[in-house]
Amino acid sequence: MKHAHRSIAAIDAFYGAVTVGERGQIVIPAEARAELGIQAGDKLLVMRHPVYKGLMICKIDELQMFLNEFSEFVQRMQSSAQQQEEEEA
Repeated sequence: MKHAHRSIAAIDAFYGAVTVGERGQIVIPAEARAELGIQAGDKLLVMRHPVYKGLMICKIDELQMFLNEFSEFVQRMQSSAQQQEEEEA
């Protein structure tokens, strides 16, 4: 299933603040779990943000879907660029 491009305001992406427990655990707010379809037993990836001091958390299957769609996009762009080069030659 392809996701439609959509804009998101910062306020719409904020679900609240959480506290890290003694064992390093956090609780994902219920609203975020419901909206994002996160259920008990789901596997999540936890990654360091590449620029800022922060974490990014995403569902593995959602990341795989994004990567597949991005790969298809790159292939289309490569094909388009190659076609343009051939037309200019």
